[in-house]
Amino acid sequence: MKADTIITVKNLVKKFGAFTANDNLTFDVYKGEIFGFLGANGAGKTTAIRILCGLSTPTSGDIKIAGYDIYRETEKIKKNIGYMSQKFSLYEDLTVSENIRLYAGIYGIPSKKAKEKEAELLEKLEMESARKKLIAGLPLGWKQKLAFSVAIFHEPKIVFLDEPTGGVDPVTRRKFWDLIYEASNNGITVFVTTHYMDEAEYCNRVSIMDAGKIEALDTPGKLKERYNAKNMDEVFLKIAR
Repeated sequence: MKADTIITVKNLVKKFGAFTANDNLTFDVYKGEIFGFLGANGAGKTTAIRILCGLSTPTSGDIKIAGYDIYRETEKIKKNIGYMSQKFSLYEDLTVSENIRLYAGIYGIPSKKAKEKEAELLEKLEMESARKKLIAGLPLGWKQKLAFSVAIFHEPKIVFLDEPTGGVDPVTRRKFWDLIYEASNNGITVFVTTHYMDEAEYCNRVSIMDAGKIEALDTPGKLKERYNAKNMDEVFLKIAR
């Protein structure tokens, strides 16, 4: 195990009755890495993410997240991670400011510090004018930027992004990836699932799942080389077929 390993997964199995959703997954993720977790619908990605976040218990396997054991230390894991789903994880009937304060409270950030961080965040996102607006009325791109920023508001070691860019236009997606790069440069490990194969090119390393198993794991460049493919789309099609 490398010194900068922040996620260690060995022989992760998750069964639902006779169905095996995750079939002996083994991989490591490193500090500050952007790790792409790819696979078609039903490949087992979301099941695995739920386990890594401490929201679901594996059937078997050894898993450590930020140094904490998945079976015994789920509360410590939850304090050290952020999570954003395709649903954006924001409360639509609260204002921008109320959402930020709510998450600050959940993560135990003192109110004075939360207030300072909120002002910094809204300035950075150029959203000061939207402070008192309900989330429901914001454009999709704004919601998305805010949801990601709220997920890392408590400065976690890892942020899990479960298909965060579904349904947004290419320009907004590109801006969202700028935020991901910034988080990674600040030492936050980004674990991201995506349907978009062009986004796989932005990751440091990529794992590709098919029918509950990891079929390939490497840098996008090496995967394209190995599968004699022009892009990650071709790699994915060769594996999934």
